[in-house]
Amino acid sequence: MSGPSARAAGDRSAERGFAAFTDLLDYPVYIVTAATAAERAGCLVGFASQCSIRPPRFMVWISMANRTYQVALGTDHLAVHLLPPGHGLAELFGGHTGDEVDKFAGVDWVPGPGGAPLLHDAPAWFVGRVVDRVEGGDHVGFLLTPVAGGRRQQIRPLSYRQVQDIQAGHPA
Repeated sequence: MSGPSARAAGDRSAERGFAAFTDLLDYPVYIVTAATAAERAGCLVGFASQCSIRPPRFMVWISMANRTYQVALGTDHLAVHLLPPGHGLAELFGGHTGDEVDKFAGVDWVPGPGGAPLLHDAPAWFVGRVVDRVEGGDHVGFLLTPVAGGRRQQIRPLSYRQVQDIQAGHPA
């Protein structure tokens, strides 16, 4: 077999192999918040990681289908929050869309650097200044340099496997 159908079969095989690999991962999930002068938004994010020590950098990937992505495009700062296992913020920010609900209405928060909303119930957070944006398929990576951060308690972060049953407010 050769030609386009062989390539398609190879692509499906590669996708299955990649899925077998990623099925083994259990990485932290985060809530990312953003604000402009006109609006604020936030979402549950599974694709994120520190990507440099010197200078310190963190990359967070936001789905282009998500309302938070549109708000993030209009700001220079994003807040990244870690969550403890079982926390209701994951359901609120991952299971609802900001197109239909104000996710911040019943949540204690304060504006942080650049106006990025800081969630009071998040045990650890940082705010990063956006230094670059990278398209990566259906998500865009926001490269952040930290400008502020804090930790309220020691936690074992909420992980992907612990939230995989949440029905997303937006398709990825």
